[in-house]
Amino acid sequence: MLRKNQTFLTYIQRLYEQENRKDKILVKHYREGDFLFSQDEKPTKVILIKEGITKCFFTEENDKEYILEFLGSGEIVGEIEFIKKIRCLCSIQAITDVSVYAIAYDYFSELVKTDLALNNLLLDVFAERIINTSSRASFQQLYTIEHSLGKLLELQAKQEVPLSKENMASYLGVTIRSLNRALKKVEG
Repeated sequence: MLRKNQTFLTYIQRLYEQENRKDKILVKHYREGDFLFSQDEKPTKVILIKEGITKCFFTEENDKEYILEFLGSGEIVGEIEFIKKIRCLCSIQAITDVSVYAIAYDYFSELVKTDLALNNLLLDVFAERIINTSSRASFQQLYTIEHSLGKLLELQAKQEVPLSKENMASYLGVTIRSLNRALKKVEG
């Protein structure tokens, strides 16, 4: 549920500390509710979350949100848009106060061309996302909402992720009404 990547965080922290000019990698802060990226906007940076929790979500044509993941420290965003030279696929919004490393496009481009460690980290991230997406899709197809909600509540308590009912429903891909019915069954 909450994705973290300590290896990537350590890599970026090391790069940041080694930089003489701090304009290539900036530390930025976002408050709860702020958007790091908005769906369909043109991105200008790649971001690695230093601390805090964000949600990564699509907004569909009917204005419904579908949360793909909750992202924590060490998770990278904006790299797919950079590689494919496209607008933001989804929105990234802070659900707690968040600090990030914002990496300038020209510097990220230089690193992609010259740094094997970065490329290996990116390959690992992409493979992990494919595995997580496949697992989640099959889980949601095979189990009831109540079962999925029970697992979500367990993970929420274990990982101490603050989730509103709206975020729970968006993550499970159900309406608030369906979520409330499932909560009654799980709690009853």
